[in-house]
Amino acid sequence: MNLTSISKSGTFASSNNAGYLGGIWARFGALGFNFQPEAYVTGKNVTVDGIERKFTSVDVPLLVGGKIGAFGFGAGFYTGPLVSFAINKDQNYGSAVSSITSLNYKNQNYAWQVGTGIDIRSLSVDLRYEAGLTKQDYGTGSTKINLFNLSLAYKLF
Repeated sequence: MNLTSISKSGTFASSNNAGYLGGIWARFGALGFNFQPEAYVTGKNVTVDGIERKFTSVDVPLLVGGKIGAFGFGAGFYTGPLVSFAINKDQNYGSAVSSITSLNYKNQNYAWQVGTGIDIRSLSVDLRYEAGLTKQDYGTGSTKINLFNLSLAYKLF
């Protein structure tokens, strides 16, 4: 689940919208420090100049952080860059598939993520903030994408 907070007037504006995410991640580390690369597909809703826009993207964060805990229970923090590849800005399924197969990733967005999470055995719950570093153009205007993600993950390995 992805709870996005995107608006031109501010992060906590009443016009915030919810979206979704799904993907994979891995965590490598030792002595409490780790590297966590991720890849996921996300649906985002953006309000630009009073018009709600929807788009799908493939996001690739490269996070570094730390973790404390033992016996399957723990808490952690992380931060790092994210590159987001817009697949489609109008959520049309046919256009999205066409963009993926033709490797049309011209609308890249760069951001920085910071977050925290807890692990309870094979389950992880993370809350992170994504601060947009570049603007996305939507024809009628452009905006930096700033959002919160709340995610639930299940550890397979």
